[in-house]
Amino acid sequence: MCKDCGCSIPRPHSIGHEHSHSHEHNHGHSHGHSHDHSHDNLHANPQLNDKKTLSVIHKILDKNDHEAAHNRQHFESENVTAFNLMSSPGSGKTTLLEHLKEYTELNYAVIEGDLETSRDADRLKAKGIAAYQIQTGSACHLDAFMVHSALHHVDLKPLDICFVENVGNLVCPASYDVGTHLNIVLVSVPEGDDKIEKYPVMFRKADVVLITKADLLPHFDFSVEEAKQQVKKLNPDAQVLTLSVKDSHSMREFANWLNNHCRS
Repeated sequence: MCKDCGCSIPRPHSIGHEHSHSHEHNHGHSHGHSHDHSHDNLHANPQLNDKKTLSVIHKILDKNDHEAAHNRQHFESENVTAFNLMSSPGSGKTTLLEHLKEYTELNYAVIEGDLETSRDADRLKAKGIAAYQIQTGSACHLDAFMVHSALHHVDLKPLDICFVENVGNLVCPASYDVGTHLNIVLVSVPEGDDKIEKYPVMFRKADVVLITKADLLPHFDFSVEEAKQQVKKLNPDAQVLTLSVKDSHSMREFANWLNNHCRS
């Protein structure tokens, strides 16, 4: 469980995180992350009613949403489309981004989120893809403030797309708008087709669902049709694509989806 958001009940310091408690920006304003004493009150008196708890949660998410809107404006000022990639660990987010450059002429960079290490960003840089790593420490999701800070290290001018590769987690990232335009959710064949119904909030937020590692379908009890039905039941507007980085046809299909949803 993430000590910053508590997973089920986000906490006020989830917006700042220990790596970025306050920072000044060159946008004519500043964003300070001050301690919210209502959090202390909740600990001091665990019997506070649900209304108080909901008020704290709404305050946290309102601050995050305000910063997310600022991030979107920043992307749009450079005519960049931003995509939030979300999934459980090991579903193939980084591998997909490594191979995507072979199938699209769109220029993209990646903001990487992981608890520790810069391995994913290093993998992308080795492929000639611009990448910036955010190490969240113990936080199980990115938030809009983290992404805003990362944007000071990403040159958007030559880009068509900026991917935000969120921390591997099928729960918490769904609750935090990071300022992207569209959500891409991955579920891999080895995970099983039951994950969609088990984690409905994530899939309700998806604009496209990618069933990844499809080359492993002969070796796992995974029904693509069942997975598609589950997605459509939760989110009728979401498109579902079956994909393998070893299958050029499926990679081109995803590249076409990106082209069709890109601002430029």
